[in-house]
Amino acid sequence: MNPNRIKNISKFLSLILRHSPEIIGLKLDANGWADVQELMAKAGRKGQQFTLEELSIVVAENDKQRFAFNEDKTRIRANQGHSINVSLDLEAAEPPEYLYHGTVGKFMSSIRTEGLLKMSRHHVHLSELKATAQAVGSRRGLPVILTVRSGSMHRDGVKFYKSANNVWLTDHVPAKYIDF
Repeated sequence: MNPNRIKNISKFLSLILRHSPEIIGLKLDANGWADVQELMAKAGRKGQQFTLEELSIVVAENDKQRFAFNEDKTRIRANQGHSINVSLDLEAAEPPEYLYHGTVGKFMSSIRTEGLLKMSRHHVHLSELKATAQAVGSRRGLPVILTVRSGSMHRDGVKFYKSANNVWLTDHVPAKYIDF
């Protein structure tokens, strides 16, 4: 399968399933799920045709495991990263002692004063691996990797959630919990 084609389908799915399903007239349920056949039909009418096989490859091979099927592959959703209102029904979980966040230098001044904010998303995204944070930060330039004292935050009563693709989520990371 052509890697560029798979990447383009993945980017399209991120747009539709995380941010703007209305672009193709798709309705997501309250938990962010879309009917696969409806997604494929409506995407095709907008010039974005793909097969179930290609969709399956995107779900299985996406480097960040952004998407998931239900058990019988009739429904699909993004695992996290939504800017639209959906409920992922995540259970609060105890995080590891340290988590990491990738960003770039131009945001450091505001992070030092305000901490990490969720901005237009539902949560701040954190990772267990520095390499993942580095990859995330690299998308916008030279990455800066921040260490978050998530264990301390949790002991202080801050809730954390772990998405299906192992991204740790929280509402806000105050600057006092960040090692700069």
